[in-house]
Amino acid sequence: MTLEARFRMTRGEFRLDARLEAPARGVTAVFGASGAGKTLLLRAIAGLEEAPGGYFRIGDEVWQSDDVFVPTHRRPLGYVFQEASLFEHLSVRGNLDFAERRRRRASKRVERAQAVKLLGLDNLLDRAPENLSGGERQRVAIARAILASPRLLLMDEPLSALDLTGRAEILPFLEDLHHELEIPIVYVSHAADEVARLADHLVLLESGRVTASGPVAEILTRVDLSPARTDEAAAVVEAVVAGDDREHELSYLDFPGGRFTVARAARPIGSSVRLRVLARDVSLTLERQEGTSILNIFEARVEELADLDRSQVAVKLDLAGVRLLSRVTRKSAEALELAPGKRVFVQIKAVALLR
Repeated sequence: MTLEARFRMTRGEFRLDARLEAPARGVTAVFGASGAGKTLLLRAIAGLEEAPGGYFRIGDEVWQSDDVFVPTHRRPLGYVFQEASLFEHLSVRGNLDFAERRRRRASKRVERAQAVKLLGLDNLLDRAPENLSGGERQRVAIARAILASPRLLLMDEPLSALDLTGRAEILPFLEDLHHELEIPIVYVSHAADEVARLADHLVLLESGRVTASGPVAEILTRVDLSPARTDEAAAVVEAVVAGDDREHELSYLDFPGGRFTVARAARPIGSSVRLRVLARDVSLTLERQEGTSILNIFEARVEELADLDRSQVAVKLDLAGVRLLSRVTRKSAEALELAPGKRVFVQIKAVALLR
């Protein structure tokens, strides 16, 4: 199943002209800088913005076309805004009661107990919204959205109003939603780390236009696109927990290109994990280095190079089908005679375990 959207609209001097098709499962992240039109696109999907001639379909349900327009209140969707819009006169329990009353009985997809457990709300049910932290308020807002049993969940930068503590608190709950529920999520963000951690499919939006759409690992490592050309350029790698070194508090994670050694992960053997590797943490050599403190060294082949500016080059690398990025100086690229197909060794100074 897929979701498909086509919208053209003008707001002041800004023009949205976006076409996208994405899987109707997992998390599709709409990623771009502030002002790219991400929220406008999300509101058009929800039917909150008029887009004459627009089109939206999820699976076999058409919500908008030339001769169809399903009003927002009849679209089976949940919407989580940047700010948690809770009913301040109701307790957490009361806010959840409201969501259940709105649910169409025939469309029940999420049980209340499941929502409360997934969002960790057991001890918050009798609290008033004014007595909740920002992260707690947003968790209630998400629980309220999924209790309406939506066919689609829209999330508009749900972490942008939170401080670092609040973001760290809520991200694990978002991951649980991803794994436990079958509700597809369209997640708007301008934060590269959130996208790397949560997304399955990535839609890149720039100045109102979709410039790329595809699996997150593929889009993040395309050197012709903006994510690979920033200081936060990174690749995501799917791996499997292969074992632990309890003496040294390390874990071993297998992927097609070899085995990562990382700080011990409290994950069962055989479980899947996702890693984020920043381009600036990947250096290149022509021979495997000995006598180094770097533990993660892998053989790779150069796939593509792209000039970033007059002094730096982005290098796309192939490790048995897994793509990584490296950022090197032009002088280093020339000294190593880097070119597509050249065999090199990658040295990875740091790895972030995302999930």
